[in-house]
Amino acid sequence: MCGLTGCWTKKGDINLHSAVRAMSKTLYHRGPDAGDVWMDEPIGIGLGHRRLKVIDLSENGAQPMHSACNRYVLVFNGEIYNHNEILTELEDAGLAPNWRGHSDTEILLAGFVAWGVVATLQRAIGMFALALWDKKERCLTLGRDRFGEKPLYYGWSGNNGQSFVFGSELKSLRAFPHFDNPINRDALGLYCQFCAVPAPYSIFQNIFKLDPGHVLVLKNEGFDYKNLRIEPYWQLTDVANSGSENPFEDEIEALELLDSVLRNSVEQQSIADVPLGAFLSGGVDSSLITALMQDQSNRPIKTFTVGFEETAFDESPYALAVAKHLRTDHHELRVTSKDALNIIPSLPEIYDEPFSDSSQIPTHFICHAARQKVTVALSGDAGDELFGGYNRYFWGRRIWNKFAWLPPDSRRLLGKGISWLSVDTWDAMNAILPSKYRVTNLGSKAYKMAYRLEKVENLDDLYRSLVMIWPEGKNLVKGFSHTVPTLLDNPNIVKSIPEAEQRMMLWDSLTYLPDDILTKVDRAAMGVSLETRIPFLDHRVAELAWRMPLDMKLRDGQGKWALRQILYKHVPRKLIERPKAGFGIPLGQWLRGPLVDWAENLINQERLQSEGYLNPKVVRETWQQHQSNRYDWPHELWSVLMFQAWLDQL
Repeated sequence: MCGLTGCWTKKGDINLHSAVRAMSKTLYHRGPDAGDVWMDEPIGIGLGHRRLKVIDLSENGAQPMHSACNRYVLVFNGEIYNHNEILTELEDAGLAPNWRGHSDTEILLAGFVAWGVVATLQRAIGMFALALWDKKERCLTLGRDRFGEKPLYYGWSGNNGQSFVFGSELKSLRAFPHFDNPINRDALGLYCQFCAVPAPYSIFQNIFKLDPGHVLVLKNEGFDYKNLRIEPYWQLTDVANSGSENPFEDEIEALELLDSVLRNSVEQQSIADVPLGAFLSGGVDSSLITALMQDQSNRPIKTFTVGFEETAFDESPYALAVAKHLRTDHHELRVTSKDALNIIPSLPEIYDEPFSDSSQIPTHFICHAARQKVTVALSGDAGDELFGGYNRYFWGRRIWNKFAWLPPDSRRLLGKGISWLSVDTWDAMNAILPSKYRVTNLGSKAYKMAYRLEKVENLDDLYRSLVMIWPEGKNLVKGFSHTVPTLLDNPNIVKSIPEAEQRMMLWDSLTYLPDDILTKVDRAAMGVSLETRIPFLDHRVAELAWRMPLDMKLRDGQGKWALRQILYKHVPRKLIERPKAGFGIPLGQWLRGPLVDWAENLINQERLQSEGYLNPKVVRETWQQHQSNRYDWPHELWSVLMFQAWLDQL
């Protein structure tokens, strides 16, 4: 795991060597073990790299790395889990060079020489971002893994936009001399709606994210948009369409294949030359990954969880029960509200771009705890998106069917009726229900549903409204056009998927997963120099998931039916069965308590007015409604506060 950066610039007033050094230095946390730069000053190309040693700890794995033929120079961030298989294929075909070491970077370079970039990436199973310079053709290629586990920004800046810059994080681009790109107000508007800036946009004008599963090729001096070519080498939509057209008919066959492929994924992702462990929350996904990992290990694996003093948000007892059953070497970090509040000032630096999924806080703590013992940790992320884990997949249709027959005016009236009761009242009613009918954070969810009842016309509309934080009508961001397109605005992407629930899963996998979940985990982990790996994002697992009919995912009022069947071979059902809860914090309470003064400083009327990005009236009204305790706007306010805090560190 590493960080990469670089630039391609015209000769002028820029010292290329010092520029690339400065850009690379900002990524020290991503690779504290080593770092170097390579450049061709007459051409104006420079590559920088920071290294976290995981595979081949010797200098033979150092980057920037040259191909054996000396034609290519590569900086690479990530892991190729099947690099030994690629090595064997190269050797069997007589295409292997004289190996200097055994790093996946060297093997990847040999593949580029033998087969080209796209053909090699199609063979590769892994997570990565890369920049490859072809000395002969004077051509720069950028590439990103299939699901977007590893970040890669690119764009034009400095010298009137005549320099092409790229890097693992925006802070490396901002270190480029004369970086002067203004804030993109359309991207800011999208951020406020989704808690993260969705690809391909970034918070800065003329700076973009490379989409997952794509390569970018830049030729002909590289300083003009027209010289840029971006194309996919793998697309999840193709996988989803193909799988839907060729579903499993035999459940036993499907479960056996899934068990086998997941085992292989965990086995490959457990290869490292450094200490390795796993995150464990006690839920289905992390428990399954941990169980498969422990089943293949001859000694207790290290597992990690984080516990909170607020019992409603504390899943550590469930994790401990699973750990005891699997006999792992379990480590639990207890986090107080004071601990959590103390990390908030560091969040803008860690996340680098405005980001406001509040589970970023517990994610930071579990990564920090794991890094004290290991360098690599396996995660259960992506099980929800691929196998139907989110509540909206099985509650969405039920809720819509109950209200769809109502005229729009009646739906609006119902929404107002739901919001007439306070959040605390809904939560109090929830507490007296039988446990099997309780819904975690019912008050907050009731408000979210009530506010959107008047907006939706069908189940797809309901989904889109549920994943948006700030409704469009709020007019929060000054200068937001509301016309900038996102994947959610293109229904044709999922039109061939017949079930609404499967469409939700595909949309989540294309948007929420890379823009929010993977961003959150990457920045939290790399902020403490920890590598995380996600076995569910082996593309072979995704291909199997999309061949599974809906009732192999959602059954008996629960999600992830297929995963549960495999998990129950290793962990008793009674240790797993409970209402799904997110990896959350009591944000609404904190914003009415210990965070009040901090928040007031960030969103006071005069400051908002002078900065000119957000509508002070909208912000202040929302803040006052939340303080009244009759409304619950924690996520809406958190998006504003994280942007304001990010502005402070520019």
